[in-house]
Amino acid sequence: MRMLPAPLAAGLALALPAAAQVAPPRSSSEAVAQTKPRSSSAAMAQTIPRSSSEAIAQPKPPAPSPGEIVAAAPASDWVAIAPADLLVMTLGPDRDPGSEAGAGGAKRQVTIQLMPPPFSQGWIGNIRKLAAAHWWDGLAITRVQDNYVVQWGDPDGEDKAKARKLPDDLQATSEAGYKAARFRALMSWTQAQREENADRVTAAATSDYEASLKRLYDGSRGDAYAPDTGWLDGWPVAADRETMWPVHCYGTVGVGRYLSPDTGSGAELYTVIGHAPRHLDRNIALVGRVVEGIEHLSSLPRGTGSLGFYEKAEQRVPIASIRLATELPAAEQPRFEYLSTESDSFAQYADARANRRDPFFIVPAGGADICNIPVPVRRAR
Repeated sequence: MRMLPAPLAAGLALALPAAAQVAPPRSSSEAVAQTKPRSSSAAMAQTIPRSSSEAIAQPKPPAPSPGEIVAAAPASDWVAIAPADLLVMTLGPDRDPGSEAGAGGAKRQVTIQLMPPPFSQGWIGNIRKLAAAHWWDGLAITRVQDNYVVQWGDPDGEDKAKARKLPDDLQATSEAGYKAARFRALMSWTQAQREENADRVTAAATSDYEASLKRLYDGSRGDAYAPDTGWLDGWPVAADRETMWPVHCYGTVGVGRYLSPDTGSGAELYTVIGHAPRHLDRNIALVGRVVEGIEHLSSLPRGTGSLGFYEKAEQRVPIASIRLATELPAAEQPRFEYLSTESDSFAQYADARANRRDPFFIVPAGGADICNIPVPVRRAR
């Protein structure tokens, strides 16, 4: 600032009218106070919210993945699988001496859960008898067809002179056993459908059950293979108005047979190791699913013969034993549980499988094939 000489400044001040004479501030801080707020924070308070959370919306937490939903499911949502309903198949040593199994490492065990009523009980009764008789011990896996099935049983089963004798008390079966009468609604794959089903479908004992079932059938999403799909007591099932049947998904176990009207006895079994062959539904008896050890089957060398059968005896994979879990020592009995398909946790899991919203995904699919929503099974805790 340019300074006036003291006498001139004093004279100028004397010459000003009294009203215009303003005493100078006593300090520079008082001068500043006359032109702007007392503090910078007070000024900021006039233009922005008091906290950044009011100005900037907090990001939403990422949607949980299906695995995270399953991991968070409470213990009350899990259903124990009875050891009496488990088959334990132990394979012989690996042909590769450098492998863990071939070197005397971990056993190659496959655990199969048998299907509950009302499905396939004739065949399942036979399987229990075959296991109790140790009928499969020393037999073999005879077929491994890529993206399709692994099959096991008696390699000489078609030669009456060499075939292993079956137990005398096996039950006769028929094609009628491939499906069962529909007696209640299936658990659908979305929470919205679950709630809708609960409103539509009444108890089977009531007189309007058929009308309720018809409304459910008419409004069902279904898929390319069936008018309706869902879950029944932990199992994937398809249905029409009158009947329902289990479906072929990865790991499902079925019964080998010849041409119709043969239905197989349960002595020849297979499991799916590829894309779900749903065209087999209602054409073959399904009896269970692999709940642990599928890698010991899906990783086997593929057969080079017709339909993936092994052409040479030395290519076959020997079966050391197949036992019901209840026949094993108590310490060796496997314990498993599945996520109840009636639970809210499963409804959330199924919706998350059908509509992936976790960070990797961009567009939710809006639906899923029944086999793309596998029922979670875990070792009991």
